[in-house]
Amino acid sequence: MNLPANSESLGVSLGPALRDHCQGRLGPIEWFHNGWQHSGAATGFSTWISEDGPPVPVLVKLPVGPVELEWTVGLSQSERVENLPTPRVLAAGSALGNYELAWLVVERLAGPTLADEHNETAIRDLLVAVADFQDAAGRCRPVEQTSPPHEWEKLIDKARHLARDGAVPDSQRWNEAIKRVQKHLPAMLARWERRKICVWCHGDVHPGNALRRPGPHSGTSAPRNGAVLIDMALVHPGHWIEDALYLERLYWAKPELLYGIKPVSVLAQLRRQRGLAVDDSYPELAMLRRVLMAACAPAFLEHEGHPKYMKAALEHLERGIPQVAK
Repeated sequence: MNLPANSESLGVSLGPALRDHCQGRLGPIEWFHNGWQHSGAATGFSTWISEDGPPVPVLVKLPVGPVELEWTVGLSQSERVENLPTPRVLAAGSALGNYELAWLVVERLAGPTLADEHNETAIRDLLVAVADFQDAAGRCRPVEQTSPPHEWEKLIDKARHLARDGAVPDSQRWNEAIKRVQKHLPAMLARWERRKICVWCHGDVHPGNALRRPGPHSGTSAPRNGAVLIDMALVHPGHWIEDALYLERLYWAKPELLYGIKPVSVLAQLRRQRGLAVDDSYPELAMLRRVLMAACAPAFLEHEGHPKYMKAALEHLERGIPQVAK
């Protein structure tokens, strides 16, 4: 028997088996289409009957990948509820019925994601959540010292070919800028590969991946007073600037939506407040990463080819090359 291809049909098909597995503690599930989720998983609202209190609103998600399952459950078990930088897990498993299919039942956090807030507080609280996540993840599990490979050379070579073929606006400027990067690329990549692998990075930091717990949210360190991160599918070992730069890059074309916040600098400050390591050379390392990311931009025209973004990426590239091409 094949699983339904449609996510909502998948939820409807497996919902009864999931409720049976939870031995009556999981209520009826209302499946819905989630606009900010692109994994194909089925998501639904329900309630969870606790042993010593009223029913708890929950979110059901299936299937989930092994990384998301491991980190969502692991963080929930390793941290006190009031310190959790991610939703609390009520139930989880790696199989359902006759299927090897992982699933999660987590606390339902009311309200929209931070993407709907459009203000400085939302950006700052998102970075607070990142700092809290990096802190908690490091306590949950020692950081592995190998990071996932990144095909910088292949992507930059593809970007150069597209620039030479005139596939991007300002193609001559792109071609010249990427040519300069390629001249120094072996040394640049050697410096990047020597970076200290010091944290578990969330890997997908944006306002659509953060929700709030009830209570005041003024940028304080406690996640219950601000935002918590969801979607752990891309957690990986790396340098702490990677999460900040992921967020920063999303706003290259619209920097005004960062409200003057510099993600790398703010995350550095938040890490220091928590007693976490911040290496003195991080500004230079951040600039190197910006140049590498910007040089790859033409390779992602299909997904990120908006003219305003491409213009901003080219400006970052041309501005950064003199600082890193040594």
